[in-house]
Amino acid sequence: MTAAAPRRADVARKTKETDITVGLVLDGRGEADVQTGIGFLDHLLTALAKHARFDLTLRCAGDLHIDDHHTAEDCALALGQALDSALGDRRGVFRFGHAYAPLDEALARAVVDLSGRPYAVIALDLRREALGGLACENIGHVLASLAFASRTTLHVDVLKGENDHHRAEAAFKAVAVALRHAVALDPDHRDDVASTKGVL
Repeated sequence: MTAAAPRRADVARKTKETDITVGLVLDGRGEADVQTGIGFLDHLLTALAKHARFDLTLRCAGDLHIDDHHTAEDCALALGQALDSALGDRRGVFRFGHAYAPLDEALARAVVDLSGRPYAVIALDLRREALGGLACENIGHVLASLAFASRTTLHVDVLKGENDHHRAEAAFKAVAVALRHAVALDPDHRDDVASTKGVL
């Protein structure tokens, strides 16, 4: 039996606002080396890689002298592009994934469909203006940008929690576990596409 080709992608994205490189391995060990210049964004993306069991290297030099928006958005777009590329034609994947993730008093739910149709409904209900150097309005935007660039349908709801750090981190962990299940290869249907259309 021939070993399956590794599902990986390398992406470079350079604009006047950011210069980003991403290396992604879907069937990894959860090892991450993320340097965006925004500590809390590094924290969230590292948690995503760890719990999705993706190996991720991401470097970003962004216009942080303006604010955090371009860096946060473009990192998510580059990571989403890498995820889309690593999935190839999405043949043999389970396609759907869902997960709940608690973090102390916080509880988040994420549902993923690798449908090829980008859509995002993100309800984090964060109360603070920022967590570290990352504006709270950009945390949900990161998840939405990831969904659109990876051609994924993503629903994320934080169901409870008082601490915004916990709420945000629980959301990313739930997304990670849902993605881990969705991208997993179905041993009974390795040559099939999980769609009545025949394509994803």
